[in-house]
Amino acid sequence: MTDKLRLGVNIDHVATVRNARGVGYPDPVRAALIAAAAGADGITAHLREDRRHITDDDIARLMDALTIPLNLEMAATDEMLEIALRHRPHAVCIVPEKREERTTEGGLDAAGQHNRLKRLVDLLGEAGCRVSLFVEPDPRQIDATLRLGAPVLELHVGRYAELEGDAQAEELRRLSDAAALAAKNGIEVHAGHGLTLDNVAPIVAIPQLRELNIGHALIADAIFMGLGDAVQAMRAAMDAAR
Repeated sequence: MTDKLRLGVNIDHVATVRNARGVGYPDPVRAALIAAAAGADGITAHLREDRRHITDDDIARLMDALTIPLNLEMAATDEMLEIALRHRPHAVCIVPEKREERTTEGGLDAAGQHNRLKRLVDLLGEAGCRVSLFVEPDPRQIDATLRLGAPVLELHVGRYAELEGDAQAEELRRLSDAAALAAKNGIEVHAGHGLTLDNVAPIVAIPQLRELNIGHALIADAIFMGLGDAVQAMRAAMDAAR
């Protein structure tokens, strides 16, 4: 395999650290610029309804500062739709969201929310945003993505990241099959959630994948090696496996 896999760096948890003290640092925009300089192909930021990490001002400043694509993760709400249409980032990934969760738990039920999602997918696409849906590796969800007209899906790999041994191998097969099915139907395939330097290689080896979005592990590694070095280490691991 020779296709370079894109790396999107999620900066949410830089904002989590900042907000823990209610001060202006560490600045997620500065983190985004460091990641870009270190080789990130894009920046991902999740503007949650409760604004627990990324804020509206962060999105505005990212749009002004970045020269690489911004991928805005958002819930399927009218408020978030209005924000996305105002800023028109390169990409928008629609994700499930519950206030009580620590982080996004599982994929979006695209199959069960067709009427709700269709309007968002259409409006965001008309605004020039590359729309993706964050879904489980389930043929029903892939079929729903196709029917909704979303050009991209992002596979939730959190279950793979949590498993070991034969169970992990079986989940990897599910992910591989889902990626093949999506690509066969003309959908661009991304993956994210729970990926680390230790578990990324088998995911990278799935030939249909075009982009990974990684956040928590990179910010954790940055504590010990610096963010630029953490991004470069992940980039090297991805390139070696691809």
